[in-house]
This record gives sequence, structure tokens and C-alpha cells, in this order.
Amino acid sequence: MLNSHQGEFAALFTAFCWTISALVFESASKKIGSIAVNFIRLFLALIIISIYTYFSRGLLLPTDASFQAWFWLILSGLIGLVLGDYFLFESYTIIGSRIAMLIMTLVPPLTAFLSWLFLDEILTLMNFLGMGLTLTGIALVIINKGNGQRFFKINFSPKGLLFAFFGAVGQALGLILSKVGMGNYDAFAASQIRIITGVIGFGLLISFWKKWTPVSSALKNNTGMLLVGLGSVFGPFLGISFSLYAVQHTHAGIASTIMAIVPVLLIPVAVIFLKQKVTLKEVLGAVISVLGVALFFA
Repeated sequence: MLNSHQGEFAALFTAFCWTISALVFESASKKIGSIAVNFIRLFLALIIISIYTYFSRGLLLPTDASFQAWFWLILSGLIGLVLGDYFLFESYTIIGSRIAMLIMTLVPPLTAFLSWLFLDEILTLMNFLGMGLTLTGIALVIINKGNGQRFFKINFSPKGLLFAFFGAVGQALGLILSKVGMGNYDAFAASQIRIITGVIGFGLLISFWKKWTPVSSALKNNTGMLLVGLGSVFGPFLGISFSLYAVQHTHAGIASTIMAIVPVLLIPVAVIFLKQKVTLKEVLGAVISVLGVALFFA
């Protein structure tokens, strides 16, 4: 029974990992900056996953991957981990991880929509209804009725919301490209290729923007580094690897739906541990958004 649902269990474990990593990376980004967090967490994750693959596969690096796998997974890493995560982590510092991850419930519908555009996959009426429900849940949280000449007002920074949306687009494209490139290849080794790409990509960005001084300063921040280390285990190592494993062992729609529950999981954590005030409207919006994802793949 367990083996028959290993993809679903992997997706559920991924959701828990991303809940933890979202919280710690939000805190770390506010302390040492999102660029430093992105580079350091991927560098640490590369060390961790390389040690793991050495003992699990006998290979320190994914030298057994085909050229096709390298090509598509590198492209996936550039779009998903470098561009997508840059905008996502920037949004953490502006609107917080809870709202950013709510916007990220758009990833499954966006993945299917982009697959429809570029891979000629079919979208049904139910798919569009699910997309509409997800958008309704998000709108319920971020939009309020306006006053005077304004019909509505946005509760959160438009820049932060836009950055989170860019992060969602990056992850959706990254997921499609990972699916194309991975095939039956080992999920952890595929993740390793994406992480290698992420390290090099952020290294080039930091060099271009001349941001190595902030990165060096971040290494001296003990609290920030502890948070980055914790997030590196649950995010790039466990989270990304198990998300690829989930997509590999069950339908992408089922995996995406289960992994999309992160904003709902974040609510009790925010209330109990972070003492944040969460309104009923925000709870309903998160639940409706996730239900939209589920309906999308019904």
C-alpha cells in the first residue's frame, strides 16, 4: 500500500519541507539579504546532495546523465532556481512568506497553461474552473473593497505580489523543463544538476552586480547562517529532490495539488509560533485557492 502511493507521500513530505524552508528563508532574507541567502543555500545544498549521491549512487557528481538531461535540467535550473527563486525570495522580504506562498498556488495552473501553450496539452472546462477558483482565493486575500473613486484596494505591496508571481512563473516553467529532462533519471541526481546550475547562475549574477561584499558579510552572521543551513536541508536538498521524485512517481497534477497546500500549512505555524494575526478571510482565501488547484486536476 505504501509503495503504491510513494509519489503522493513524497509530495506531502515536500509540502512540509517547503513550509519550513519558506519560514526560515523569509527570516534569513530579512537578516542577510535575498541574494546572499539564495547563493549560500544552494552552495550548502550542493555539498549535502553531493555527499548523499556519493553514498547512494557511488557518484559524487551526475556524470552519468545524458546530454539531453543536462541541457533541459540546466535550463530548468536557470529559470526555476535562479530567476524564479530570486523573485520569490525578494517577495519574502516585502510581503512575507505566507502571502508569497499563497501566490505560488498559481504554479500548478500555470504549469498546465504553459504546457497547453508550448506542448499542445489539452485544457478542459474543469481546468479553467479550477484556475478561476484559485485566482478567486488569492483575490479574496489580497483585494479589499475600495472607497471613494477607487473600486478596490490591494492589501499588500504590488511590487511584492508581482515578484511572487514572477517566482510562480519561474517554478512552473522549471517544473515543465525538469519533467522533460529527467525522464527515468534519478530524482536526486536531477536535482543536483539544477542546484549546480543555480550556484553558477547566482555566482555570475553576484559578480555582475558586484555583491560579493554582502555575501561575505552574511557568512559572519551566525543567526542568518543557521537559518540558511536549516533551510538548505529542507528546501534545495529534501524539498526539490522529493518534488522531482513525486512528479516522477505519480501524475504531475496530483503531486502539484498536494504540494500546493503549503499556504494552508503556514497558517497554524504563523498563528502558533510567529504570533501573527490571521483573518478569517485569509484562511478562506488559502483554502479556496488550494481547492482550486485540486479542482484543476479533478
